Amino acid sequence: MNKVSNNSEKKIWVLYFAWLVSVIATLGSLYFSEIRGFIPCDLCWFQRIFMYPLVVILGIGTFQSDISVKKFVLPLSILGGIISFFHYLEQKVPGFGGIKPCVSGVPCSSEYINWFGFITIPFLALIAFTLITISMVFLFSKKLK
Repeated sequence: MNKVSNNSEKKIWVLYFAWLVSVIATLGSLYFSEIRGFIPCDLCWFQRIFMYPLVVILGIGTFQSDISVKKFVLPLSILGGIISFFHYLEQKVPGFGGIKPCVSGVPCSSEYINWFGFITIPFLALIAFTLITISMVFLFSKKLK
């Protein structure tokens, strides 16, 4: 196998990894809301708006071996990560909760889960968005070309 096809194969595996992360994140959010009965707050909905399309976009890119989807995925993952980070700060930093008050439903500062004292739902979303963003940056890098 020559170097060109080997690099192309690596790119597809990176794309596949990013798609798998988006699928797990989407299924996790659906598990928390539909099975556990956790009502999503406003910021959770915004994170879903950025995560759910990634499943479709990355899935199409993965199964058609088309890494050009990176230019659509990267902005979605960065914006979703920013929202997740802001949401996590709202939960964990005193005084941050009043910046964007939720107008309906569950307050954005509430924590349905708090594993090990720091892992909350927005933290899990932030990890997923970060992994996807790193994967897309890796696809843009010259090392795989």
